[in-house]
Amino acid sequence: MTHHTAPSAQNVSWRWIAVFWSAGAVFEATQSVFIQHALGMSGGEFLLFVTEVAAWLPWALATPFVIKLARRHPITPAPTARGIAAHLMALLAITVAAEAWSAALQMLFNPWSHRQAPEFFDALSATLVFHGLICVFAYALILAITYLVDSRDKVARKVTEAAQLNAELSKAQLAALTRQMEPHFMFNTLNSIAGLVRDGRNAAAVSMIVGLSEILRRASQDFHRPEVTLAEEVEYLQRYIDIQKIRFGERLGYSVDIPEALMGAQVPSLLLQPLVENAIKHGIAERVAGGEIRVAAARRDATLCLSVYNDGLDFADDWESNSAGVGLANLRRRLQIMHGDAADLLVRNVEGGGVEVVVILPLAGAA
Repeated sequence: MTHHTAPSAQNVSWRWIAVFWSAGAVFEATQSVFIQHALGMSGGEFLLFVTEVAAWLPWALATPFVIKLARRHPITPAPTARGIAAHLMALLAITVAAEAWSAALQMLFNPWSHRQAPEFFDALSATLVFHGLICVFAYALILAITYLVDSRDKVARKVTEAAQLNAELSKAQLAALTRQMEPHFMFNTLNSIAGLVRDGRNAAAVSMIVGLSEILRRASQDFHRPEVTLAEEVEYLQRYIDIQKIRFGERLGYSVDIPEALMGAQVPSLLLQPLVENAIKHGIAERVAGGEIRVAAARRDATLCLSVYNDGLDFADDWESNSAGVGLANLRRRLQIMHGDAADLLVRNVEGGGVEVVVILPLAGAA
């Protein structure tokens, strides 16, 4: 039997093993005492009880090994020939060892009060015949309890991770709304809209208003979804870029290189926009000449690699302690909650100039 001290730890607790096997051994020993009385034998009940309890000691000692073997070679949902062979060999070895121990106890203490203590091999053959099926049942019971406890803990872990993810997404939503409602952002956006109206570029002004309202609508309504398709994320990012291009004009270059086959891939909601926002704020906004941002995606075996590059200044060595580092750290935390070690976020200065942020995700949903 197992006891999990933490959601990510699968530790064997000797206390629970002792409780489990003590209960089984006491039941078996009590039954043996009743059988002795039913056969008309009296005396030696205590010795019989103690030796029958002690006979289960090898199974208690072998339980941690069986648990580790069960996790290394699971028999559900798709057992392998190697795994089945490993379990059969373990069952045979434990059974022989346990019954040899039981035979030794009978030979030494003769708990059934035979006229002559049984020989070792006679006792061993008898216990193998009578206890063989019980040993199979005991081994199967260890496997069943192990998988049941692991399954329960996995569900609990998923619930905890989902709660953490919801909390992180809520923080991302509030942060996005706060950034979008910052006075300078709204001031620049509304000024740009007013300028378009004065110039008679009503269609462009309407397009900018629609883009702004779309950003605010999704920020307030759609971020409860943990994952969206890459196509949805790119569409949302384009709304943000459209508004930024009104502000920066030709100073902001932007390109997207994502194969159509990857547009259906599942990615965390609000993944690309914070990366592009960081690139604009720290790589382009302070440069008179502006710069270029390139968003790309590629498939690497079973992973999806997303990158956001800007040709601005290199990141400083202490970037993780500034505002960009806080935003990227939060995003890395979300990736960790959703995908564990299967996801990663890398920041690197590119040789020849510029900064690239790379997000690595398990590939799911792509054509």
